[in-house]
Amino acid sequence: MDYGFRKSRILQHKYGRPKRRIRFPLLLLTAFGLLFWIVFLRPNTEKEDIITAPQSVQTVPEIKREVVEAVVLPGDTISSLLGDICTPQEIHNLSQECKDIFPLSKLSAGQGYRLSLLDGAFESLEFDIDQSDQLIIRQGEEGFEVDRIPIPYTVREVVVSATILASLFDAVVSHGESEALAVNLADIFAWDIDFIRDIHPGDSFKVLVEKRFRDGEPAGYGDILAASFTNQGETFQAFLYKDGNQRAAYFNEEGKSLRKAFLKAPVSFSRISSGFSLRRFHPISKKWKAHPAIDYAAPTGTPIMAIGNGTISKIGRTKYNGNFIKLKHNNGMESLYLHMSRFAKNMKSGKRVSQGQTIGYVGSTGLATGPHLCFRMYKGGKPINPNKLKSVSAAPVSRNNMADFKAAITPFIARLERGEAPSTAKLPTSLKVSKSEISVK
Repeated sequence: MDYGFRKSRILQHKYGRPKRRIRFPLLLLTAFGLLFWIVFLRPNTEKEDIITAPQSVQTVPEIKREVVEAVVLPGDTISSLLGDICTPQEIHNLSQECKDIFPLSKLSAGQGYRLSLLDGAFESLEFDIDQSDQLIIRQGEEGFEVDRIPIPYTVREVVVSATILASLFDAVVSHGESEALAVNLADIFAWDIDFIRDIHPGDSFKVLVEKRFRDGEPAGYGDILAASFTNQGETFQAFLYKDGNQRAAYFNEEGKSLRKAFLKAPVSFSRISSGFSLRRFHPISKKWKAHPAIDYAAPTGTPIMAIGNGTISKIGRTKYNGNFIKLKHNNGMESLYLHMSRFAKNMKSGKRVSQGQTIGYVGSTGLATGPHLCFRMYKGGKPINPNKLKSVSAAPVSRNNMADFKAAITPFIARLERGEAPSTAKLPTSLKVSKSEISVK
């Protein structure tokens, strides 16, 4: 008999059969532990994604754009405007790019500009060159990109009319319009009406003018398309028309040019402090002497215009005349301008000037009691009274275009008579904007 088997049987008899281990609690504990780990301890990848995603967005650098809108101050140059943004070489390159489009040396005080920076670096610069065009400069991939483009105006045609009680300025401003409209209107009729001497209460005007709007805000005036001015019972009319290849100009209803050889006055909206006289008591010398001139009293700095096309024959300063300019015109005519505070830019002997061009500014240099312009005219070297000068008109509308001119001004005459702008009308070729750009009200 097997000894081992016998020993096992003896032990079982003595101590009883050994009990088996119970494994169920261990399995239950294991299952509970696994469930706890899954629910509470296992890393939650979705939760980490939700948490970490915003952190990754915040790490992306934010692009900062800064826009500066200001005006050019006296003494400002392109270097002073961009000196803290661009290097001297970049400013030189920019000036070269703009040279043939608009020289940046022509920046003038009071000119508005808009400078855009991207993270402190140059992005763009734009400013108005004049009332029609603007210069746009952008930073391109290979350098500066420069463009001269039309200013995006919305244009509306309106009729402005008023009766003058005191002055043209007062009449225009009292109707909610800008003084610029009065200046433009006076320029049109400057050959026929002396707005210093001839204006009387009861005079009236009607003007069909383009009003400009930019970004919904008023932005001045465009062209005066037609106008009528009644002065002391006589009515003058003007219509803007482009005769073939000629520059647009103003003509009356018969097609005769309003432009004449000489303006009625060399300054606008002044007053005559002393007229033409062969015997006048001089306020300084206290002597009776001839005064073959017209004195226009005006504030210092008032622009003085050349009354006609001509050449500067003399320019300088004397003890009695102060700063003066003498112009030589055709047919032996000369005009003389005395007591200027200063000359306009680039005035020099031999320079040709155009009618209406500013040649200097009112002052009181020389023998003068106050700021005024002493204006004289000569024919063949002899003094003449400017008020009695009958000036020759420029060329009328050509015969080939007279029929087109008549057709073009017919609706304008109707507008002025009604005092309103109709919804449809033929526009003269002088308009600078297309019909699609004009909103008629």
